[in-house]
Amino acid sequence: MRVITSGDLWQASLQFAALLLLPALGGVISERSGVVNIAMEGMMLIGCYVGVVVTLASHSVLVGLLAAIIAGGLLALVHGVVSIHLKADQIISGIAINVAALGLTNYLNIVQTGGQGIPSLASNLRLPVLNWGPLAQLPFLGQVLFQQNVVFYVTIIILVGLQFLLFRTNLGLRIRAVGEHPQAADTAGVSVRLIRYACVVASGLLSGLAGAFLALGVAGTFNSNMTAGRGFIALAAVVFGKYTPLGAAGACLIFGLGLALSVRLQDTGIDSNLLATLPYILTIIALIGLVGRTVAPAADGVPYEPGSAE
Repeated sequence: MRVITSGDLWQASLQFAALLLLPALGGVISERSGVVNIAMEGMMLIGCYVGVVVTLASHSVLVGLLAAIIAGGLLALVHGVVSIHLKADQIISGIAINVAALGLTNYLNIVQTGGQGIPSLASNLRLPVLNWGPLAQLPFLGQVLFQQNVVFYVTIIILVGLQFLLFRTNLGLRIRAVGEHPQAADTAGVSVRLIRYACVVASGLLSGLAGAFLALGVAGTFNSNMTAGRGFIALAAVVFGKYTPLGAAGACLIFGLGLALSVRLQDTGIDSNLLATLPYILTIIALIGLVGRTVAPAADGVPYEPGSAE
């Protein structure tokens, strides 16, 4: 009971939830435009590696952060070209990118360090934790809400902005139209390809930011396969949240709590390997409960040829 009411647990839960929410929001906007993106895991991993390497080379966490975001976007652009322009199977493309990202980062890490591994970053080369002065001193809420990494607050802004964009703007209407009925959107003068490319690249940028958050904020270094399936958990959050930003945020809170519990309960004597499975078990249970209840956008995963009927 003491663990559940601990400020440390809920602080970590929100941190992990934000880490999952960034790629999940990218998944929402990509799927809403009609492109399945299961490559968020690989985009996060590339963001982790590039963020750390560029930060060490430039001695600037801001430069490393921007490099990680760009790296995720470039990898997403590859997925966009293969899926949108070449009309290849989007699932296969995503799997290939995930495998390539894992192999490439492992190879470059070994070549760069001779197998010794990248050292931990100094505190001045990590993303800062914001302390909100008097608010941070409030019991429980001060630690949970007002002593978080700067990326946590950026994630909240992105969440609110994306929810508003998708459901309160003309651009959001066009994105949803392209994902539901691209033929009608094309007839109305909306560039289906342009919208889909923009949304896929946006998902990569957000995944790259998540990778930077993980490596430069949470872990403070790069390790092989350090994303450990978080991109897939984020994809599950997209489905669990019924392809909406706020729904995905709710799902990420649940999965973030599972990740935090898997870490905090290690001091109780429970086997750490067993605890590590907790967030994935929660993910499976959540998806089983949604069988037949969640409907993806009608044109999700369907390549579109301009001027042709679906």
